[in-house]
Amino acid sequence: MTDIQALQATFKGDIVQPGDPGYDQAIARWAKNAARKAAVVAFVKDEEDVASAIAYARRAGLPIAIKGGGHNPSAASSSEGGLVIDLSRYLAGVRVDADKKLAYVGGGAIWETVDKAAIEHGLATVGGTVNHVSAHAMLVLGGGYGWLSGAYGLAVDNLVQATVVTADGSVLTANASENTDLFWGIRGAGSNFGVVTEFVLQLHPQRRTVFAGPIIFSPDKLEQLLDVVQAWWDKGPSEKEGMLQVFTRGPDGQPCIVCFVFYNGSEEEGRQAYKHLLDLGPVAVMAKEMPYEELNALQNPIARPGQNAYMKGAFVPLTLTSSHLTRVFARCTALSTPGAFAVNLLLEYFPLRAANAVPDGATAYVRGLTANALCLVIAANDGEEVRRYMQDAARELIGMFAERPEDNMGYGNYSPDSDALVNQGSVPVDKAKLLFRTNYPRLQQIKKKYDPDMVFNKWFVITPA
Repeated sequence: MTDIQALQATFKGDIVQPGDPGYDQAIARWAKNAARKAAVVAFVKDEEDVASAIAYARRAGLPIAIKGGGHNPSAASSSEGGLVIDLSRYLAGVRVDADKKLAYVGGGAIWETVDKAAIEHGLATVGGTVNHVSAHAMLVLGGGYGWLSGAYGLAVDNLVQATVVTADGSVLTANASENTDLFWGIRGAGSNFGVVTEFVLQLHPQRRTVFAGPIIFSPDKLEQLLDVVQAWWDKGPSEKEGMLQVFTRGPDGQPCIVCFVFYNGSEEEGRQAYKHLLDLGPVAVMAKEMPYEELNALQNPIARPGQNAYMKGAFVPLTLTSSHLTRVFARCTALSTPGAFAVNLLLEYFPLRAANAVPDGATAYVRGLTANALCLVIAANDGEEVRRYMQDAARELIGMFAERPEDNMGYGNYSPDSDALVNQGSVPVDKAKLLFRTNYPRLQQIKKKYDPDMVFNKWFVITPA
């Protein structure tokens, strides 16, 4: 019996290999260009399946990737010639304990499922602003910003417990009293230490409807808009507010600025909170009172699956002048070519008081945060020249927010440059050090304890101490 046959004999889930029905679907990702031809895709049913898959891959010398929702365009959830542990088929459920205000979330669950399950009980937690992102490494384990961050901090700040399968096949509970070092490490350092099969997330009371949606401006309003938004940001928005500002081209190919606004209240309250924007004379106002569970679907049309995508982010200065952002807008729209490349520059204005109230060092995710900038480039085609254009465009625009872009890693989940792969037995760690900063030495000790052989090496890899 071969190793793969031995795995299949005890495996409860599904094993998919090249040539099997459904293989192409099994390796497909949110970003079309992030698909890789895996040797084995293991759709796991439980922790035993995860441990068996890890053991098989280690015996066979196969690199391992972990897929929750497959949303990372850097291909962190894919593995060329390796083994993918896929949580999305069988570990995607959500159970809510309304009395304790806790959600038990499968490692492959997407935020749409979390949002809908929680709001049935009048509850919610900090989740992604695109609801087909999974709860796994790309969001909860890597930080996690969302519309409720103003009130409750980051997703990692709302993680109460996790079930983790480590490199040696151990199934561990990590929380504030058990395996506390692991619990500290997974709150920010991604999947460096194992496969999380279940998250337990803190839930909070949430009204059933909110005011949210896009407000669209033409370029002639740009300077006024930028000044108004900066004044709003400087004043300090309340915990009920948040905004995503997007420099882009509309469906007609014309440059525009889209402000996705959020107010955790009624339409009357929301319109009053954003009166400063509405008074500028936007070309369209589609913000309205809507069911809470629709909030995280607002950006889905921009972030639809099956496109070729590249993204890069950075933290931005506390103050952004309108003259500077006007230059960014002009360059962004110039780089965007209708029918070939859609270049989008997003500025995330989520109030950060709650996130920054967590002491630096309380979790692996560092604090002292400022707003995020994200450049998302979508291409109609793929190929080396296309990829180079996407990278160059994103790096140029993000470079406009930092004198030394190489020192500004920004939000790790927005970085395509994570030094993910082992190269001849060694891993370059400069970018991991930049991301984790003073937390890096402690993370090295945790890596040594739980993954000394660097089995998990697909995202800002930590070198063991």
